Amino acid sequence: MGFAELLDEVGGFGRFQMIHITLLSIPGLLMASQNLLNNFTAGTPGHHCNIPNGTSRALDQNISVLEVGNREILRAFIPTADGSKLEKCTRFTKAQWHLVMTNTSVISTLANFTNAETETCQDGWTYEKTEFLSTIVSEWDLVCTLRPLKQMSQTIYMGGVLAGAIIFGGLSDKFGRRALLIWSYFQLATLGTCTAFATSYPVYCVFRFLTGMSVSGVILNAVSLKVEWIPTKTRTVVGTLSSFFFTFGQMLLACMAYALRDWRKLQVAVCAPFFFFFLYSWWYSESARWLVVNRRSEEALKHIHRVARINGKPEMAEKITLEVLESYMHKEVQSSKSIYTVYDLLRTPVMRRISICLMCVWFSTSFAYYGLAMDLQKFGVSIYLIQIIFGAVDIPAKLAALASLTYLGRRISQAGCLILSGCIIFTNIFIPTDMQTVRTTLAVLGKGFTSASFACVYLFTGELYPTVMRQTGMGLSSTMARVGSMAAPAVLILDEVLPALPSIVYGSAAVVAGIFALFLPETLNVPLPDTIEDVEEKWGRKEGESKTQVMKETVALQEMKEEVEATPAWEVLMLQYPNETRLTDPPYQCKGHSLTLA
Repeated sequence: MGFAELLDEVGGFGRFQMIHITLLSIPGLLMASQNLLNNFTAGTPGHHCNIPNGTSRALDQNISVLEVGNREILRAFIPTADGSKLEKCTRFTKAQWHLVMTNTSVISTLANFTNAETETCQDGWTYEKTEFLSTIVSEWDLVCTLRPLKQMSQTIYMGGVLAGAIIFGGLSDKFGRRALLIWSYFQLATLGTCTAFATSYPVYCVFRFLTGMSVSGVILNAVSLKVEWIPTKTRTVVGTLSSFFFTFGQMLLACMAYALRDWRKLQVAVCAPFFFFFLYSWWYSESARWLVVNRRSEEALKHIHRVARINGKPEMAEKITLEVLESYMHKEVQSSKSIYTVYDLLRTPVMRRISICLMCVWFSTSFAYYGLAMDLQKFGVSIYLIQIIFGAVDIPAKLAALASLTYLGRRISQAGCLILSGCIIFTNIFIPTDMQTVRTTLAVLGKGFTSASFACVYLFTGELYPTVMRQTGMGLSSTMARVGSMAAPAVLILDEVLPALPSIVYGSAAVVAGIFALFLPETLNVPLPDTIEDVEEKWGRKEGESKTQVMKETVALQEMKEEVEATPAWEVLMLQYPNETRLTDPPYQCKGHSLTLA
């Protein structure tokens, strides 16, 4: 027996689990806001070079703004691209007043543009306020030559998430899931809110990095606390349904961003609620599994008694003593005498196979996901609308993942999501650029499959790693995911070499990861492993072992059985009881070759 049976004794998936999972999942509504916030706080408004005293200079030329309009006046100062769009980073050295005509043809405009001298913006930029009122791009002029700093802010944030995965993953295995989760809530609330008051771009980046660290702490520890208090049979449903909080959070982000349209207000709106989550997080129960393996069985017993009472089984609080707890968790108690490091994730054959495959799956899932989700302005429609669509597609995708996880298992579901995502990304390469609706639809479908892959891999990883190494394993896997999310924006630069190259890279990574997922063990309806020995024992035998080997073992066992049966009972007794002289005395009686109890 193990902890899974003990959970069934104290109510299985009862009232405690419902409250516990709900409270852990609610912050997920705003976790999507943290990862995708850059789409709105660093959105690029329409802009062009600022022209000081443009109206006054037009009046000096006897040109009335009321008659021709502001845009026509700007034609005298700013070149146009494709005959209509104002250039964003250049202006005429001298005003071209002959271009201020209502019926100027595209050809003549382009000709005049070619013959006129231009220069970079010398007096800053003027930003449109139709889509955004204020962003870090408009506040600190992160356009033209400083345009890479926009993506740099997201890379720095993901660097913080990466650092948090490394740091908090190890610390939570040492100090506990609950303590690190409480601290992560507080760090995210405090530093995230302070980000809204940043006075410069470097200060903003520092706060975003530290906020990213706390995001990893929240995600890793919340997942472990969920998995380690859920009975085996309900892990699939609960794990998938709780991921819908992240899905609805994407749509909530679009609504908040549309209502506020100011990056500082939006920053406060998505971070300040974590003060509330910090306050109620003290209600959480620490993982009893973790407490036992860290030789704190008395505390584990208190939490189990609490769970039993909340689940309406107070009588079990009296029956389950320290001795009973340790008898249920004998392996965990024995493993608590050992110290584990990241090296143990790769030391044994099965753990090594699991770790390598999961690192590839996590990297590619995150790589493809953020490659699709972090540049919403490229789709040519409202950024708020496309964000809602990208969030809404997760609902059917995750419901399909739930059905697949339940009936097909984890391995097939994980591999299928990644391979299908890669195939859709490849398909988009062959769609003409003028068919923007089709391309957007395929991108949405690809994003749906990568979201389903995330839902699978969080559950799958928690089930594959043993309790003694679960957080360290989650930390290592999450580290690879953050490397993928940091690399995703950089790959977009490859479109200057070949427009289809980014899609080729994203699609190839997803397909390769899907193949790696096929080498992972199946965990459907399998109790959580608590020790490395459990992992090696459960999945040590190669799946698909040849029938010949099985037959050989069967024949050997049959021969052994026949040899034992052919041995007279009195010979067996002589070997077991050499000092006994009356073999027919109780408790045994000999009858031919058989041996029976008297």
